[in-house]
Amino acid sequence: MRDILLPDLNLIRSMKLKFSKTFHNSSFLNLYKIIAICMPLLFYVSLKQVMADISFAGVVSPPRFELQGKPGDVIRNVVLIGNDALKPAHYHIRTADWDLDEQYGVVIHPPELQPDSCRPWTRIERRELKLAPQQNRKFRFEIKIPEDAKTGECRLAILVEQTTESAVTLSVGNDIQIPLTGRLGVIIYVKVGDAQPKLEFQEIGLSDVNGRMLPVAMIRNTGNAHGRPVGIIEGTDNNKQFLEFIVSPRAILPGETRAIPLTPASPEDPQKTAEFTLPLKLKGPIEWEHGKFDLDVILQ
Repeated sequence: MRDILLPDLNLIRSMKLKFSKTFHNSSFLNLYKIIAICMPLLFYVSLKQVMADISFAGVVSPPRFELQGKPGDVIRNVVLIGNDALKPAHYHIRTADWDLDEQYGVVIHPPELQPDSCRPWTRIERRELKLAPQQNRKFRFEIKIPEDAKTGECRLAILVEQTTESAVTLSVGNDIQIPLTGRLGVIIYVKVGDAQPKLEFQEIGLSDVNGRMLPVAMIRNTGNAHGRPVGIIEGTDNNKQFLEFIVSPRAILPGETRAIPLTPASPEDPQKTAEFTLPLKLKGPIEWEHGKFDLDVILQ
């Protein structure tokens, strides 16, 4: 997850544009229209200036850890934090609980501990980190699994956030100042004991995915750890065109049912998607840790 240059919404809500009472209704309406038209342009121009300054150029590697241990274990690891900017950076580092929304975006919860949070198991090297321009540093963290921990999966994130004093101010006109900050997140999964996913294929059909109709498999996870379906499905369309459909390896958290797209790769360029015509015959395995489902279906 990488959120760069996020406006401070609380400050935006607190701003009040004051207009003279001498404006007639029509004048006010015209002024409102001018503001509505010009504001995005002003924001865009100012944002380009801020981006050109490269005020927040933090990097983390790797962006995700998938770890495993048993009760009583201490898991230690290292994440690389870097500053690619041409000026010093000052970061605040903390842990957070998170979930996935319907679009697979990472939702960071407020600082308060969520039910069954495993953040109390986690220790990080420090809360503040200063880096010189173009500097990288190894950052240590450890997770101590309690002796009485239940079999299951622990999830948390390590957030690397730009401090308030190093935030950039975006100027929109003469009177509006919007502080912008950046944030990076390292996602961590920890399987405790024999936790594992148990994925169940439910159905497959055609659905709109970013403006395209694609095969989408509905898969439920009844296990106690996240799972990721993988696979290459062979397809033949109405024009006898042979295609390979790539199963999206999206995480399915315990207790969730997710729509998993199957994307057709172009025979000429595997990095691009191919077009197909119905009916479409699909055949091949959708696999995951400790399981698979053999797909054999015709989509009309």
